[in-house]
Amino acid sequence: MTARHPARPANPDQSSSRNAPGRGSYEHTAFTFLGYTFRARKNRARHGNLFLSFEPAISRDALTKMGRELRSWHLHTRSELSFHELARRINPVVAGWLNYYSRFRPWELIPFVMRINAYLVRWIRQKYKRLAAKRKALAKMQEIARRYPRMFAHWRLTTGAVSA
Repeated sequence: MTARHPARPANPDQSSSRNAPGRGSYEHTAFTFLGYTFRARKNRARHGNLFLSFEPAISRDALTKMGRELRSWHLHTRSELSFHELARRINPVVAGWLNYYSRFRPWELIPFVMRINAYLVRWIRQKYKRLAAKRKALAKMQEIARRYPRMFAHWRLTTGAVSA
């Protein structure tokens, strides 16, 4: 006759451990602190397998706040400014955002960077009537980005970001 201990499960794999992946449900799984949301996120190990880890990334609230600020600048209506003046106006703020929020998971800022580029394309279309077609304006911005890759602070984040 074998006696089992009632508090211990027969199979150790059936135990509900907090450290085991995908086990248990908890009330608090994420929190926001200083513009970062800390929560479980998928990561890839060196050998290519996926695992979950608790990591920070830019919070939805911070992204929304930055987007509202960007929208309030009305970049596409500032046709009286030159490209250099436009860069001089937005670079300090955008560089600050990128320096702060790109410390962890910088690729989560790529949609925001693409949005800035979309505003720049709209600005080109507004300022130069011969570039009113979207393709022409986009080609012009890509040409400028190839010539002057450091003109805008957000162009350093990714090379593919210029292809709005």
